[in-house]
Amino acid sequence: MAKEYKLSPERFEALKQELNYLKTVREKEVAALLKEARSFGDLSENSEYDEAKNEQGKLYARIAEVEGILANCVVIEEAHSDDTTTIRLGCRIRVLDLEFDEEESYEVVGSQEADPMNGRISDDSPFGKALLGRQVGDEVEVDAPAGTLRYRVLNIERA
Repeated sequence: MAKEYKLSPERFEALKQELNYLKTVREKEVAALLKEARSFGDLSENSEYDEAKNEQGKLYARIAEVEGILANCVVIEEAHSDDTTTIRLGCRIRVLDLEFDEEESYEVVGSQEADPMNGRISDDSPFGKALLGRQVGDEVEVDAPAGTLRYRVLNIERA
């Protein structure tokens, strides 16, 4: 069974637009590169042709990847409710790192939208899995390569 991808409505639309661009504009650009490279003659020693074929391979790989994501995705429609009692996908949270006594803020997102450097953690990550279903005041332990990390949930908001 294929992996299921959780996407926000915004990410779903962005992927649909990317797929459309790849299949229309970019595919024609690559076809033109191949046509031009073929016109240079002997294909066995034609670096332009090799490069154009590599570009075509990358393009088709990305098209297949995006189609696979879109075919196996679940669009998470977060109800705009005031229920901020438990952490779910789409929540913004504030936690206290109990070891360093520092507050940190994160948003729990699907794996396709994760960007840990910018505070967007995947629900599939160890930290994301440990947070899901937790409430304000709960202490969370996360097994990481550096050891066990401990956090306390301070605040939950809907994104």
